[in-house]
Amino acid sequence: MRIFGLIIIASLVLSGCSLVPKQIDTTKNWSASKFYSEAKKSLNEGDFEEAIKFYEQLEARFPFGKFAQQAQVEIAYAYYKFDEPDSALIAADRFIKLHPRHPNVDYLYYLKGLVNFNAGKDLISKYIPQDPTQRDPGAARASFDDFSVLVRKYPQSKYSEDARQRMLYLRNNLAEYEIHVARYYMKRSAYLAASNRAKYVVENYQKTTAVPKALAIMSKAYQQIGLDNLSKDAMRVLQKNYPNYQDSGAITKTEESSWIPWKP
Repeated sequence: MRIFGLIIIASLVLSGCSLVPKQIDTTKNWSASKFYSEAKKSLNEGDFEEAIKFYEQLEARFPFGKFAQQAQVEIAYAYYKFDEPDSALIAADRFIKLHPRHPNVDYLYYLKGLVNFNAGKDLISKYIPQDPTQRDPGAARASFDDFSVLVRKYPQSKYSEDARQRMLYLRNNLAEYEIHVARYYMKRSAYLAASNRAKYVVENYQKTTAVPKALAIMSKAYQQIGLDNLSKDAMRVLQKNYPNYQDSGAITKTEESSWIPWKP
């Protein structure tokens, strides 16, 4: 009887499943242009998740043609706006590799720069100001490199001027990051490490606001090490090129308690 009861229950379950209506694929007969127009509509309306879905379906069903190529461009932007930076970078790199001479390839380099430029800016940082020079500089360097490729390969691109401005900002931030690290080492009496960081700024980040700070650190660090001639040379260069420079001092207590160098 028990087995018979189980058979009846199983048959009822199966018959019940058959009564559930099957989900209808409303996109079954869509053309490539239809997929693209719907994806573009979602993108323009800010529904990036929906746009990504349609772009992916378009590429899967119609992998060739102008709509598929344009979808590959726009899905990278949709990923970026949907806060999926890794997917955005992968999509951009794939397009650049597949279509190196496409008229929109400059935009993909620019988009890569934007993705890395905004990396690390979480929800909190949107409302609480944070010093970008104290964040991991890896993404900033990647962004600078992306923009550099754009400016070098496509100097006449409509995105190049904005890229140049962002590169200036990034370069200053990268230089200031090195100053933070150098001051961190000075605070801990690691004078050789501090002088090396400061020297790196002077050699690689000329014309940034960090250079006079670096020269001041070099002078102090060399003095502590006992390299008096180098200390005097650094001070002489500082006084000659930045006569009005006022040393702001070593690393602040806030800086000391909130961060450590990413690359000691």
